[in-house]
Amino acid sequence: MIALARLFLVLLVGLTVVYVSVSLWSRGVRKGKLRRAYDAGDREYGEDRDLYVRRGLEDYDDSFRRKLILLVYIVPLAVIAYIIYVVNYS
Repeated sequence: MIALARLFLVLLVGLTVVYVSVSLWSRGVRKGKLRRAYDAGDREYGEDRDLYVRRGLEDYDDSFRRKLILLVYIVPLAVIAYIIYVVNYS
């Protein structure tokens, strides 16, 4: 049982590193797209570029795409739990 707890602890630390990395990468990509959109003439939020990017990132923070990154935690843990169940109870 202690080995399983240790496995999940190491897994959660690793998945947290992956989650933070993917989250920062995704936010950077979104910021780049917002800057390019502003430079291309899309000035929906106002004339200031920083304000445009900030409001666009606020919209991104509430988006479904941002929430999908949480699957980094859910999928591996679900797969491991399923494997443990199948091996022990089938």
